Amino acid sequence: MRAKLLAVFPVVAALFATATAVPSDATGIHRLRSDYQPGEVIVAQSRFGNGSIKSIVRPGRWGWQVRLPGGAWTDCRRSCEETLRVKTVDLYEGNSIDDGGYGTLQRECGIFGCLGGSYEFSF
Repeated sequence: MRAKLLAVFPVVAALFATATAVPSDATGIHRLRSDYQPGEVIVAQSRFGNGSIKSIVRPGRWGWQVRLPGGAWTDCRRSCEETLRVKTVDLYEGNSIDDGGYGTLQRECGIFGCLGGSYEFSF
């Protein structure tokens, strides 16, 4: 009986943590999205303090496309905001061989948002 009672506490704690979690937009973490509407205006924020840029999206042959400032349309990779950011406001940031260079997927934020490269563990 006591073992069953003790087993309930982690489950209740996990449910409580999930129910009280802060939405991702309130924490500043932006998840990748794919639920665009044709002609929707999107905003790409620089990760390096270079400002932001607005553009529109449209459905393309193989998925969504975003319009670049020169008027050309390019296929969105993981998300249209990330593709627009990498190809405009952060074009010359982080172009070393270590992070894959210009135009590679390594320069875009992943499914868990933009993760930093330094982690510290203390025990």
